[in-house]
Amino acid sequence: MESEPAIFAGAVFSLFGAGLLVWTVTRVRQHRPVAHGVKPVASATLASVVAVLALAVGAWCFTRL
Repeated sequence: MESEPAIFAGAVFSLFGAGLLVWTVTRVRQHRPVAHGVKPVASATLASVVAVLALAVGAWCFTRL
């Protein structure tokens, strides 16, 4: 019963992190801005860090099962 919230949270964080990472890599490879009005390197770096953190939190949630 207590593992259901951990599974849900882990899935949400993992899907968000993977989606953001794929989107960021796609935008960088196409030489398109990750965020409008922000320096390209800064926005790509911040988006990548947030994506990796979300994946790490998702993995941590799955270890709580």
